[in-house]
Amino acid sequence: MNENEMDSAGFNRRDFLRGGSAATLMTMLGGVELFSQGGASAAEESTSNLPKVKVALIGAGQWGREIMSALAREPASKVGDVVALCDTYPAAMKRVAKDAPNAKQVADYKAILDDKDIKAVIVATPTHQHKQIVLDALKAGKHVYCEAPLANNIDDARAIALAAKDAKNLVFQAGLQLRADPQRHFLVPFIRSGAMGQFLMARGQWHKKTSWRSPGANSEREKSVNWRLDKDLSLGLIGEVGCHQVDQANWFFNLRPRSVTGFGSLLLYTDDGREVPDTVQAVFEYPGGITLNYNATLANSFDSAYDVFYGSFAAIMLRESKAWLFKEVDSPLLGWEVYARKENFYKETGIALVANASKSVQPTEAPADAQPVNTTLANALEIYLKNVREIDHATEDYIANFGGDDFNALKENIGKIQKRAAAGFLEGYQATVTSIKANEAVTTGKKVEIKKELYELS
Repeated sequence: MNENEMDSAGFNRRDFLRGGSAATLMTMLGGVELFSQGGASAAEESTSNLPKVKVALIGAGQWGREIMSALAREPASKVGDVVALCDTYPAAMKRVAKDAPNAKQVADYKAILDDKDIKAVIVATPTHQHKQIVLDALKAGKHVYCEAPLANNIDDARAIALAAKDAKNLVFQAGLQLRADPQRHFLVPFIRSGAMGQFLMARGQWHKKTSWRSPGANSEREKSVNWRLDKDLSLGLIGEVGCHQVDQANWFFNLRPRSVTGFGSLLLYTDDGREVPDTVQAVFEYPGGITLNYNATLANSFDSAYDVFYGSFAAIMLRESKAWLFKEVDSPLLGWEVYARKENFYKETGIALVANASKSVQPTEAPADAQPVNTTLANALEIYLKNVREIDHATEDYIANFGGDDFNALKENIGKIQKRAAAGFLEGYQATVTSIKANEAVTTGKKVEIKKELYELS
């Protein structure tokens, strides 16, 4: 994914987590306990004094600059040190270097892979350029954070995922940043516990009026930077944007779509030569008759971005950093609702569902001020760097004690380390498959079947 995930108006299409409020819920549903995400664990504290990870950013476009900005802020800056930047366009390199003035700048990513001091790379180039960079990085023994979708075709995505699967001693993280969000992890056991009743359907949207076009210094550069408008390179709105929200539904449902019907139209930007629709809709069908309706447009900003999951007892709405529960009148009383904060939406009252809960809050109590919460991007990058740091520490410790001759034993030992939750190669691959098939449906206007075997790696 993508150097251009940040559009020209400065809107981060995947930055759903922008702030926080006082936590209100600690336990739910009697037998389902939701643990607080706040506070450092003993393991966290014991590894906090490890050296920083030396990391390189490959791809200094608009999204690369957003990544660099997140890496330069705490807490990621306490875990990783950006020592190298790579891009073929000097002007882009100059802009991203503002947040890493001491990092070396190179035009060829292979110079980064040859640097033994660099342990990890973040691949933020356009989607269609991911494959060779990731394969070379893994072969060179680098940990890899690869933006999502992994590729613009299934063969390339499979090659990336299989290479990551085989590199058991390395960290591979796909850039599905919602999978690293504490708010979402807080919700998953609640959603799957049955508190919503029977799953019915879901709805998601992303609306932002922006051209999705960026200026270039010359015609060649303008064509390159606007790869998202080229149907042969881009997965369009449904893939480059919708990938993350659709993957969230897959995660929450613990299911994968078996078909998708799509519609796409070029309605507003009809005279600038683009080849991808500026407005799309898709209906994903899951096993058991569950559906997800998703739409995205570059032609209107009304109602922005959000997701709603519907069950027979309740619906859950997610917007930016918050989630709310809307109960049906015939849903069973769970007990904790009387203590939860209530907020009004239109003519409905929602019960706030908040991570980092430490106590129940009476409905009349105003929410306390809270420190700013990491964006989902910052969370994902922090998790990646912490996993890298601990894997490298464990590797060095193993070699110091037992030597490095038995590589299989080393891999087995590393495989036992419990990593922090984030999207791995399988989640990244499956989300990419879904995106590719959804884009196929959108561009053809037809229903596209997705065979179960296509989600499997072998």
